[in-house]
Amino acid sequence: MTAALTKNVARVNAERLLATMAEMSRFGAQPNGGITRPGFSEPERKARDHLARRATEQGFLSTVDAAGNLIIRRPGADPTKPTLMLGSHLDSVTNGGQFDGTYGVVAALEVLRQLTAEGRTGWLEPVVVAFSNEEGAKFPYPFFGSRAVVGQSALPSNVTHGAREELAIELRLSGGDIDRQESARWPTPIGAYLEVHIEQGPTLERAGVPIGVVDTINGRTIVEIEIRGRQAHAGTTPMNQRADALATAARVILVIERAAREQRLCSVSTVGNASVTPGEANVVAGEVHLTAEIRDSNRGRLRRAEAAIRAELDTFRVSEATLVHIDVTMRTDPVAADATVSSVIREAASSLELEHLVLSSGAGHDAQIIAAEAPIGMIFVPSRGGVSHAPEEYTDDEDLVHGANVLLQSAILLMEQEGLQG
Repeated sequence: MTAALTKNVARVNAERLLATMAEMSRFGAQPNGGITRPGFSEPERKARDHLARRATEQGFLSTVDAAGNLIIRRPGADPTKPTLMLGSHLDSVTNGGQFDGTYGVVAALEVLRQLTAEGRTGWLEPVVVAFSNEEGAKFPYPFFGSRAVVGQSALPSNVTHGAREELAIELRLSGGDIDRQESARWPTPIGAYLEVHIEQGPTLERAGVPIGVVDTINGRTIVEIEIRGRQAHAGTTPMNQRADALATAARVILVIERAAREQRLCSVSTVGNASVTPGEANVVAGEVHLTAEIRDSNRGRLRRAEAAIRAELDTFRVSEATLVHIDVTMRTDPVAADATVSSVIREAASSLELEHLVLSSGAGHDAQIIAAEAPIGMIFVPSRGGVSHAPEEYTDDEDLVHGANVLLQSAILLMEQEGLQG
């Protein structure tokens, strides 16, 4: 494409995009530069309310559904048209970064602003959604909002009454209603879904390429592991008479680690949380709770890795003087991006003369949940050092603008291309 034609390609307001990102970084800000903004927390509510006010000030319509999703529409939006859904999430992990999720929502709003300013219309009606509780940091029900949009429940069947009531209170404060989750299901067909996101990995930065086009989003299985031993005095209980839950937990952690690192059963495996009871130096631990997860781009490998881990941990019930109980609380299958939507993203990047490459996503995203109802596409921008879910998470301003411009151009192309043939 010639330079003259490239100049005519639509672009977002870069200054406004970056200013909004800076505004959002205040909510949940930590002294070390990190962000703590769990889903259904006060900082997350303040962030969402601020963005809703910004949208309202510019004439857009902001609502919150029963699942706590923030929805932003253009005035006079045509309710009969299929939706072009643009979104991500505003919640974060504890002491996470400023860009994960938030960038996707802010960029989506900026795209909606630009489409409206230019009077762009088409067979799809663009709508921005900030999905609730994608991370599941405070309430361990990831993808809560996006699951509700496609008619699924993020709550496990065995959730306790107390846990449900605690969530119900916080959800109500966020404008939702746990007893009306079903009403959050999207009322019209979703013609396509687009999400721009930081990569959260090192591939783009190492390649020196500004845009990634996602072909696959890895699946994820979350496992809760309870290890029950026998609490005892650490100074007087002989070593051969102990049922030490923490010692067994250490062996369990290594089983999870080996599944990916040595056995290559899945791409990655992690134990990210451990809770020890009573957790005192002079007491042999009586109980330990672990939360583990495995991820892979192949559903069969995920299932085989889960089965292998279960089989090895089953031997602990025989060989260890402790009881190990395993409960799978979430299975999210790998999802392929839609071929046509991905082709549109590549065309959009080319129209902006931005080099791009195809890559998979190791992290989970709301896009893989929406894929149950719509063709999806994801755009990645580089993450410095591949770091994410940490205060050091960072993406250069130029790359943030590039990603938003590709999102805008992709939206324009999709709105002009009636019907998608994947």
